[in-house]
Amino acid sequence: MEYQEFLVSKILHAHETGFIIQSTDIHPMLFDWQNEIVRWACLIGRAALFEECGLGKTLQQIEWARLVVKHHYETGYRTPRALIVAPLAVAHQTIAEGLKVGVRIKYIRHQEEAFGADLFIVNYDMLKDIQGDQWGAIVLDESSILKSYTGATKRMILDMFESVPYKLACTATPAPNDHLELGNHAQFLGVMQSNEMIQRWFINDTMQAGSYRLKRHAEKDFWRWVTTWAVCISKPSDLGYSNDGFDIPLLNVRRVVVEVDHTRAQLDGQLFIAGAISATGMWREKRETLHDRCDRAMSIVDGNLDPWIIWCDTNAEADYLMKLFPDAVEVRGDQSIKEKEEKLTAFSEGRANMILTKPDIAGFGLNWQHCHQQIFVGVTYSFEKTYQSLRRSWRFGQTKPVDAYMIYAETEGDLMKTLNRKQAAHKRMQIAMNEAMRENGLGERRDLRAAKTDIVSDYKSGRNWEMYLGDCVEQIRNIPDNSIDFSIYSPPFSNLYIYSDYVADMGNSADDAEFFEHYKFLIAETYRVIKPGRLVAVHCKDLPLYMNRDGSAGLSDFPGHIVIAHEACGFTYHSRVTIWKDPVIEMQRTKNHGLLHKNWTDRSEVVRQGMADYLIVFRKFRGLEVPDKQITHHVSGETHEFQGEGRPEHYDSDRDYSIQVWQRYASPVWFDINQTRVLNIQQAREQNDEKHICPLQLDVIARSIDIWTNPDDLILSPFAGIGSEGYEALRIGRRFIGIELKESYFDIACRNLKQMEDTLQTPVLFDMEKYQETGEK
Repeated sequence: MEYQEFLVSKILHAHETGFIIQSTDIHPMLFDWQNEIVRWACLIGRAALFEECGLGKTLQQIEWARLVVKHHYETGYRTPRALIVAPLAVAHQTIAEGLKVGVRIKYIRHQEEAFGADLFIVNYDMLKDIQGDQWGAIVLDESSILKSYTGATKRMILDMFESVPYKLACTATPAPNDHLELGNHAQFLGVMQSNEMIQRWFINDTMQAGSYRLKRHAEKDFWRWVTTWAVCISKPSDLGYSNDGFDIPLLNVRRVVVEVDHTRAQLDGQLFIAGAISATGMWREKRETLHDRCDRAMSIVDGNLDPWIIWCDTNAEADYLMKLFPDAVEVRGDQSIKEKEEKLTAFSEGRANMILTKPDIAGFGLNWQHCHQQIFVGVTYSFEKTYQSLRRSWRFGQTKPVDAYMIYAETEGDLMKTLNRKQAAHKRMQIAMNEAMRENGLGERRDLRAAKTDIVSDYKSGRNWEMYLGDCVEQIRNIPDNSIDFSIYSPPFSNLYIYSDYVADMGNSADDAEFFEHYKFLIAETYRVIKPGRLVAVHCKDLPLYMNRDGSAGLSDFPGHIVIAHEACGFTYHSRVTIWKDPVIEMQRTKNHGLLHKNWTDRSEVVRQGMADYLIVFRKFRGLEVPDKQITHHVSGETHEFQGEGRPEHYDSDRDYSIQVWQRYASPVWFDINQTRVLNIQQAREQNDEKHICPLQLDVIARSIDIWTNPDDLILSPFAGIGSEGYEALRIGRRFIGIELKESYFDIACRNLKQMEDTLQTPVLFDMEKYQETGEK
C-alpha cells in the first residue's frame, strides 16, 4: 500500500451496511428532519438515535423497523421480522404510536408468541425468554437503561443480538456524565468494541484509579466519529431545521430542605451531623428523616387535584407515603409485571391522578406530558435516574411549566452539590455532541474523521541545523540517500500519547498494529538515509495494559515490537540500554496498584517493578564494509570524561576516555541519567495538550551522540518535538536535521536551535578551566 493510501485507510468511519430509500417512502406524518434521520439510519443499517425527550424517537424507530422488514421481504431474508425491546409499560405506548402510522405491533412475553405480525415488542424484563438469532432487526428503546442493569445483563444483550444484521439504539441521553457508556452502544451496533474505543480516544485517569477520561485534543475526533453512527440532537436546529413546535417549557426545580435533630450526633461523639456523607451514611440519614420528608410532600400537594408523580427510593418511604396518599396508584418491585403495566397505563391514560413509584421502575421511556408536577421525596447520587425521571414530564409536547420538588434533609446537602456537578458535566457532553452533529450533519461528510489531513509544511535553517515542518514520512524524502551519520529520537508510544489531531500523527492509531504499519513507512526511509555501518537509537518503554481497555492488567512489550519492525526493514539489532527510573516517582504519578507499598503485604500477586526507559540501537549493516569514516575516541589512561551538563564552549573533541569511563558507558544499565534534565516543554504546550508528554532526557541524547558519532557528523530526529536532540547535537559540535509535525513544537524547536547557535558563537571572556591548566586568561 502506498503511504497516502494508508493514511486514507486510517480515516475512521461507520461502514454503510443498509439500503437506500427515498423520502417519499417515509410516512408523511413524520417531520422533514425525522424523515432524513430514518433514511440515514436505514442506509447505515446499524445506528443510534440520541435525541432529546419528545423529539419523536418512537415514531422514527417504528418507521425504521417497518422499512427494514419491507427490505427483508424484497431481498428474501430468512427472518423478515423486527423486535423492539422497551422498558416496562412503554410497550403499550409504542403500540399506540404504531397505529398512528398504520403499523401493527404485537406485544409478546416470550419467543413462542412471535407470530402473526412483522413487528413485535417485548419488555427488557422478559429478554431471557427471547432467541436473538430469530430476528432480522432489533431496536433497543431507551437504550440508556442498560446502564441500570448488571454487567451480566449487558453482556447477555450484546451476545444475544450480535448476529442480527440491522440494529437501532434509541435514547435521549446515551450516558449522562459517562462517555464510556457510548462504548456499549458502539459494541451493540457492531461499530467498534468498547475497549478499542477506549484505546483510541481515552486515557487512564491518574487522579482516579481505574477510570478513564477523554483525551482533550482527541475530543473533536471522538465526537465526529460518534456522529458517523449516531444522531446527536437536542432540537431540530441541530440538523439545520426549524424548531417551530419544539419549544420546551420551563423546568422549575424547587429545593425543599428539611431540618434535622442534631442531638443525634452526640451518639457519635459529635456536636453536629456533617453535611458531607458517604453512600452508607446517606441511607442511614434517609431512615432518620423519612417521616419528615414524606410529611413535607403531603404539605406540598395540599389538596392540589392536578396529576402528580411522587418518586421515592425505598419501600419504607412508599409504605408511609401510601398512608398519606391512599388514593395514589403505587407501582413497586414485588408486584407482577401485569399489575405494574396496568397501573402505569392507568396513570398514562389519566385514569389515575397520582402515581407513587421509584425511578428504577418508571424513570425511563414513559410519556407523561399530561403531568407537570413531580416530587422527589429523596435525592440520591444518581444523576441519570434523576434526569430521566424529570424527563417523563419535562419534554417536548409539555404545555405547562414543570415544577419538580426535591426534598432532602439539611444533612444531605453534599448530595445536591454532587448532582449539580454531574448536571454541569452532562451539559458539557450534550453540547459537544450537538456541536459535532451541526458540523458534520447526516450528508456526504458523515464518514469523515476529525483527524486533519491538510498538513502545513515549512522549512527553517541556521548554522549547522535544518528543521522541516510536516509529516516525517513525507519530509524525510528531502534527505539524500546514505547522508545521515546517526539518528536518535523518541517516537510516539503507539497510541499511549497523542500529540496532535493530524491523521499523519502516528499517535493517532487504533492499536499497536496500526501504529507499526504506519511506523514502518518511516523506518524504511530512515534505512535509506542512514550511512552504511551507522546507527539509529530509538528511545522507548514498555506500555501499560488496563483491565477495562485491554482485558487484562499488565505490560505490553513495545520495545520488542520496535525491534521486530526494524529488522523487517533491513536493520540489525545492535544493542540495548536500560535507563533506570525511580519507581517511587512512578508510583506517585500513576498510583498503579502494582507499585503501592500496601500490596507487598496484602496482594503480592499484583506487585511489579517500576518501568524503565530503553534505548534500542540498530545498525545499517550490509556486510563487512567499513563506514566512510570510523568513530574514534582517544585513550590516555586519564579519568577525563564528557560531562553532559558542561558548558558548550568547554567541549573538547580530543577528549580522553579512561577504562572507568568506558565501563560506565558500556554498562547495559545507565543509572546516572538525570530524569529532570529536559528542555522546557511548557512553552510549546497548547490549550488541549495532555500533560503526559514524555521528552527524551538531554543526558541520554548527549551520551549517545558522544559515543556513536564524530565531530561534525549529521544527526537526524524525525520526531524533533521542541528540538532536544538538535539542541544537544549542536552543543557538542555536530550538525542536525529535524522534522516535526506540530507547528507549535516546530516554532519552539527553531527558537531553541537558534538559541544554542547564538550561544556557541558568543565569545568566552574568561575560561576558568583553561586558566587553571595554562595560566592564560
